[in-house]
Amino acid sequence: MDPPCTSESIYNLIPNDLKEPPQPPRYTSVFRASIKDDLEKFKTAMKTMGPAKVELPSPKEFLKKHSKEKMLPPKKKFNKRLSKMPAVPLRTDHPVMGIQSGKNFINTNAADVIVGVAKKPKPIYVDRRTGDKHDLETSGLLPKYINKKDYGITPEYICKRNEDVKKAQEEYNNYIQENLKKAAMKRLSDEEREAVLQGLKKNWEEVHKEFQSLSVFIDSIPKKIRKQKLEEEMKQLEHDISIIEKHKVIYIANK
Repeated sequence: MDPPCTSESIYNLIPNDLKEPPQPPRYTSVFRASIKDDLEKFKTAMKTMGPAKVELPSPKEFLKKHSKEKMLPPKKKFNKRLSKMPAVPLRTDHPVMGIQSGKNFINTNAADVIVGVAKKPKPIYVDRRTGDKHDLETSGLLPKYINKKDYGITPEYICKRNEDVKKAQEEYNNYIQENLKKAAMKRLSDEEREAVLQGLKKNWEEVHKEFQSLSVFIDSIPKKIRKQKLEEEMKQLEHDISIIEKHKVIYIANK
């Protein structure tokens, strides 16, 4: 038995051919056979490779001329007996002669004209100098509606609607009044609102008069501060006046 060779042995200078280990067997699913059977069972002809297997047409069933055109229904034979027109008289037929009526057409027509009412012309109107005529009945120029019995009378449904709106407004006002009383709010009357408005306008006139009395040259800091203060007061008064003039109903908190 040969002794084992170490790495320092001379026999290890030439490398040996490495032998690759054998590959493990390929994995195969257990359900391969059942899935293959299902695919073959439910596979359709259009899912296969190649052209579909269709029966070829017979050479005798070729496309003929005018075969795809719409065909008219067959013509019916004309029957003279069923026609509504009277038959053509024969050459040997003669009209009945010698029949006379006792009616005097001249006197009858004259009496009808004398007794009859003259036909009234259709009312029209002309709107251009070229003589374009239009029907007067549908033009809206005739006073038809003023001759009606209910002309100028408000319809009942509008009166009922106005009453409902008025009632709803009264209920809303009562609701607001109750809420304001609960919230300790007071509504200014028209006299009080007018008095407040006149007072604000009077204050604005006084401030404006004082603003007009300022010197032309504002060359010191106190003058500038005074001018700015008057401008702010005027702007605030103008804002208050515009609010009061815009809103007719004003509520204030009770003290």
